[in-house]
Amino acid sequence: MDIDLKSFRVLVMTAVQVEKDAVLRGLGNSDKFDVQLAGVGPALAAVRSTKALAAANYGLVISAGIAGGFADLAKVGTLVVATEIVAADLGAEAADGFLSLDELGFGSATIKVEINLANRITEALRAAGLTVCLGPVLTVSTATGTAATALARADQVPGAAAEGMEGFGVATAAQEQDIPILEIRAISNPVGPRDREAWRIKDALEALESAFAILKEVLHS
Repeated sequence: MDIDLKSFRVLVMTAVQVEKDAVLRGLGNSDKFDVQLAGVGPALAAVRSTKALAAANYGLVISAGIAGGFADLAKVGTLVVATEIVAADLGAEAADGFLSLDELGFGSATIKVEINLANRITEALRAAGLTVCLGPVLTVSTATGTAATALARADQVPGAAAEGMEGFGVATAAQEQDIPILEIRAISNPVGPRDREAWRIKDALEALESAFAILKEVLHS
């Protein structure tokens, strides 16, 4: 999809206020972006994103925030730009494992991003010296808390780089309006056993701020 990068407005949805504040610091005084709170979880994120999209015209939607990273691909303190957004726990359990929405024949649990723009942003972030992984970002309603679940989700979505709780909700709202979607995450902790003492939220928020300082130049330079 061709996007007029200089003329469109961008809607950025973050889950919580500290993420919103980090994005706003990165954007500085840019008037091309609206940053709003999605709330926690895909359902609330979908509702609030739909309301935001009904209130104004946007050419791009970005789901942004901190997230868990799959340790082999996305280390703590680094960034992930999504290639696709996957509702990883939307489906059914079966005797031989998890069945996705796609396998059940009820639709798709995967939403594609605007990949050319994702690649361009990734290149710009790397050129600025930031460590970035490009790969699928999972959306879950229950955050992973065990090594076994982390392994199962990595097997379910090959190349999965990060796990958050809002992306698929935001992306669904954008898809319904035929608006391109991106997801950008800064990694605060590994996906797996919960160890709050090892979380680096401050570092992740600083990475998120740096990402949006660069992103505004990419989109509206």
